[in-house]
Amino acid sequence: MRTRPTTTAAAALTAAVALLLSGCGSDTEDSGKDKIAGADTGASASATPSASASEDGIERPEVSLPEGDNLVFAPESTGDAKADAVLKDNAEYLRSVDEAIGKQDPKSKAVAFYSKDAAYLGSVEWITGFVKDGVTVTGTVRYFDRKVRFSKDGSAGLTYCADESKGYTKDVKTGKINVTDASKNSYVLYNDRLRKNDKGVWQTTKSTSERGSEVCQP
Repeated sequence: MRTRPTTTAAAALTAAVALLLSGCGSDTEDSGKDKIAGADTGASASATPSASASEDGIERPEVSLPEGDNLVFAPESTGDAKADAVLKDNAEYLRSVDEAIGKQDPKSKAVAFYSKDAAYLGSVEWITGFVKDGVTVTGTVRYFDRKVRFSKDGSAGLTYCADESKGYTKDVKTGKINVTDASKNSYVLYNDRLRKNDKGVWQTTKSTSERGSEVCQP
């Protein structure tokens, strides 16, 4: 099984990420070149050169999952255009994190495009952990029972379950898959918060989880 970062984990790494963003204290004019996009006030990163315009006219980075990795989303749409936009952008956020793990790239521009604030910092930590361990992701993770609720402040809440019983890690060098047995803890309840930025992208800003939640058990 595998997990995603939570706001608690992100907060614990904030100081370390801040050092990385500042170039370890450098005050030269070039110090900003190594900054991780999206980790400041939540401004989204520019799309990668391979970006293409989606149906809504937004230039989005193309995201490709690692070989052998499969993410399933249910439902993919609800018929409500506003809610569907939230579901789509959150799915792309999850896919971009897996892509970054596969590329061993904590500074992924796609991750910064689809997330900010605590969710982004947590993603940096999560991806960095895979890089340090020399592993990537493979198998199938199913995200289901996805429900969107909008708040008066314009943000969106998204709750959903994850079935990680067939999602594994794989050694980058040897290709060995670390198969784990399914258990109660293979099922996770997520509660995310998203906000629409000035480009029209619903960025995930916070994410909390409850592993082994009774709500998500089969």
